[in-house]
Amino acid sequence: MLGSEPVPVRAALGRVLAEPVVSTLDLPPFDSSAMDGYAVTAGGFRTLAVRGESRAGRPSEAPLEPGAAMRISTGAVMPAGAEAVVPVERTEPVEPDRVRCPAVEPGTNVRRAGEDLSAGTTVLGSGAALDPPALGVLAALGLGAVTCARRPRVAIVATGDELREPGQNLRPGQIYNSNSVALAAQARAAGAEVLSEAIAGDTPDATRAALRAALDAADVVCVSGGVSVGAHDHVKPVLAELGVAERFWGVRLRPGKPTWFGVAPAALVFGLPGNPVSSMVTFHLFVRPALRSLQGAEPTDTRTWAIADSPLARNASREQVVRCRLAAEPDGWHVRPTGEQGSHRLTSMLGAAAFALVPAGEGTVAAGERVEVELLPVV
Repeated sequence: MLGSEPVPVRAALGRVLAEPVVSTLDLPPFDSSAMDGYAVTAGGFRTLAVRGESRAGRPSEAPLEPGAAMRISTGAVMPAGAEAVVPVERTEPVEPDRVRCPAVEPGTNVRRAGEDLSAGTTVLGSGAALDPPALGVLAALGLGAVTCARRPRVAIVATGDELREPGQNLRPGQIYNSNSVALAAQARAAGAEVLSEAIAGDTPDATRAALRAALDAADVVCVSGGVSVGAHDHVKPVLAELGVAERFWGVRLRPGKPTWFGVAPAALVFGLPGNPVSSMVTFHLFVRPALRSLQGAEPTDTRTWAIADSPLARNASREQVVRCRLAAEPDGWHVRPTGEQGSHRLTSMLGAAAFALVPAGEGTVAAGERVEVELLPVV
């Protein structure tokens, strides 16, 4: 992990707890009414005198008088001596200060102190990712801030003389730099802080300058393109020159074969393919788990199984990652490819909620068979 820091609860969405949260109070903190109505003692059908009121935030200082009913609002403290609450719609006013009530059992429409949480209970463990319900619970416990893992700092370097930033004019042979935009979004969705997005031209000097700056600033460096063996692919030799030790290069994956990974003294470095789909796929499969692990979160929480609604062709030597739509059916999750699966077809990612992981081999995964899938995060 990268250390921890206090984070205001209102700013903690998506952050990961660095230490457990233990409740210091009961929830609810007192016995309260679940309805607008009358606080009464348990008993049969009767007519009661109405005496006093307990309002939310303004509890009655007096106890419930014997043989009487007290007006009470939802969330208000139960007055001493009261055993149940009769909803106002089940009562019948007889006179201005008398009401007819049906029979009621002890505890009816009463929320007991500690019914949800009792003091001393561990509410959320270390490594828990904070979603809206978690933030609501933290606020209910009165916590203004919590201790979270520091967010990994990510630098993104896209390589290629052909790249221009969106909004600029294109000259012949140029394309827009979509990889940096997509990778930065994926990094933020994984809880990281994106420090920079740079374009490095296809020269050793330009590659060296961009990578040196990234390594100096970031915990994780993502390089898009330039990790293959072409005449203008300078990333690997430059990284070696900068002291990054290669751990692997090349995976049996389609798309994503030329993926590279190395370790610097103070950073992890991922060399991702330049094709836009390959870049996004390998980020999800390799970079996202690393970013989650650096925060102490579960890195493999997105893997499950689904039923293929159409045949999925196998590749003889490489596992295939098929972009799929996802549907919940009575018999479980179902997946269907989004369309043509070329690694240059960025639009194949539109509507994709899962990656089907088709094992290498001959033939196909037949329609109706189960296949392992990676669920993509909902942002």
